[in-house]
Amino acid sequence: MALNLKYSGEGKDMTFEELEAFVKQAKASGVQNDRNVYAELSTSGKIKELSVKVDDGD
Repeated sequence: MALNLKYSGEGKDMTFEELEAFVKQAKASGVQNDRNVYAELSTSGKIKELSVKVDDGD
């Protein structure tokens, strides 16, 4: 079963500090550097939510 790491901004949109926390958590979880990061954006183009696969479920 593949594991995903999902992170949302505390408010409506994600701040730079929250983006940094997402990257730190992903690295601590063992996310490989070649993984794609998926984002949900607000209508104004700001990041609302990020997700990344931690593993392929092997």
